[in-house]
Amino acid sequence: MNRKIRCFIFFAITLACSSDLFAEEKKDALILYQNGRYQESVAVCEQEIASNPNRVESYVVMCWSLVKNKQYAEAEVRANAGLKINPYDVRLLEILGEAKYYLGNYKGATEQFQKYFSNATESHPRLGSAYYLMGEIYIKQGRYMHADISLSMAVKKDATNDKWWTELGYAREMAKDYVRAAEAYDKALSINPSSINAEKGRTRVNSKLQ
Repeated sequence: MNRKIRCFIFFAITLACSSDLFAEEKKDALILYQNGRYQESVAVCEQEIASNPNRVESYVVMCWSLVKNKQYAEAEVRANAGLKINPYDVRLLEILGEAKYYLGNYKGATEQFQKYFSNATESHPRLGSAYYLMGEIYIKQGRYMHADISLSMAVKKDATNDKWWTELGYAREMAKDYVRAAEAYDKALSINPSSINAEKGRTRVNSKLQ
């Protein structure tokens, strides 16, 4: 093998290795989050924030990943840090509400979701989830008519979620609105015929309607 060929091969191998290292260094935190690699996503966001402490996008993706990884207390801390940079970032307002909800701080979660609803547009992708969690809070508080309103907004945003329809049915059942509860349970079963909770709810409501 002559010297030129050896040099060419060495250069090609070096270039390939450099490209791999560059790709490793340039991992996208959002893509990692979307692929369920939450801890890796958090690590990348940490690096980004270390380089630029005012990078709100890194706080947003980090908090999404932390909540998915059930690190709710850390998500609360990080969301608050991000909101100090931009107090009106609707993504951080919403994810802070989620973190507080999962920590059992329903009063704090309600306050956060109210801020989120006041600032988010109707097309915001997490609006349905926020309405659902608010509905869950109202159910826990025994405020079933409020839960009905909130969960109705949730299924309006995503009419294919059988769990949300089931919870809506339950809220209406507890409010003794049996006809509309049956409608919600039926909708849940039309989406997921194997839903045990929806089936049990429909059976209970049937006995009230007879």
